[in-house]
Amino acid sequence: MLDLPGQSLTAEDKEILEHPLTGGLIYFTRNFEDHQQITELTREIRMAVKKPLLLAVDQEGGRVQRFRKVFSELPAMASILERAEGDMALAKKYCRAIAELMALEIQSVGIDISFAPVADINNISEVIGDRGFAKNKSDVVALVASFCQGMRDAGMATTGKHFPGHGSVKEDSHIALPVDQRPAVEVLATDYWVFEQLAQQNVLDAVMPAHVIYSAFDDLPAGFSKVWIEQKLRTELAFSGAVFSDDLTMEGAVKCGSPTERAQLAMAAGCDMALICNNRDASIEVLDNYKGDTVMSPAILKMIMQQAKYNGLNHCQSSQRWQELRQILDSFNDH
Repeated sequence: MLDLPGQSLTAEDKEILEHPLTGGLIYFTRNFEDHQQITELTREIRMAVKKPLLLAVDQEGGRVQRFRKVFSELPAMASILERAEGDMALAKKYCRAIAELMALEIQSVGIDISFAPVADINNISEVIGDRGFAKNKSDVVALVASFCQGMRDAGMATTGKHFPGHGSVKEDSHIALPVDQRPAVEVLATDYWVFEQLAQQNVLDAVMPAHVIYSAFDDLPAGFSKVWIEQKLRTELAFSGAVFSDDLTMEGAVKCGSPTERAQLAMAAGCDMALICNNRDASIEVLDNYKGDTVMSPAILKMIMQQAKYNGLNHCQSSQRWQELRQILDSFNDH
């Protein structure tokens, strides 16, 4: 899964997206001017690329929301339980409605998925912080499950991140390689426990591993680790959904070699799709040098088959369902 530098499709972009190894595209804020432009860009991509292509964005809410302006302003997830003053039933209602609202708006401009929800505990992590739903692990499970239900209400696949939990290490894996030095029993009983519960509830269609080393388990970050992906996720949790690497150009991935070596290692560890973002040279290097299967995994294909139907953001926002959901968001903001 690659990205674009601008707000329109260049000849080089088209060539890169048509490459046999390219299976997805992720949008960033730089790609967005307004809803008409992003809809037209998506339409142009679909027409230009004659193969299945998964289109994604990070539209979590709070400080991680790539599309704004006429899109609904979504709250930081940590604020939901606080605003509900600890009323879990009300917080779950807010989560489900906010998730469905987000998903409907993203789909209306032709984008398949938002990489959400964050299932990390809101503990000491600088980069997670209020992106996490709560500090208490049971509250995280309850709220994440409700958020997943809201996404599925709209027909959008869910992606839990960052397995097995990024919330209990302080460093930001975008600029450092965090090492979680806690004993295995502590990792398993807290952060991993959240994903264990979510897997049992079958609310996650995909998972994104963390660029974090859990030293009690492996000396590789989780996204490159067969211990975490094959043994823990696939075997112990019996997870059969898609596994997306986190961005392989992040500092937390750099120790694992060149961009191509990182992609090879992530895929060999069990990832179904490797993300290479914000570095066009790295993208081209991987496309030129990656040695591996170009067959898309059934889990990714299933997500693509749920492809978003464009109806336009204006049409979406004039629907009765959108207006009902927007009323819930407005009541949350007024609470």
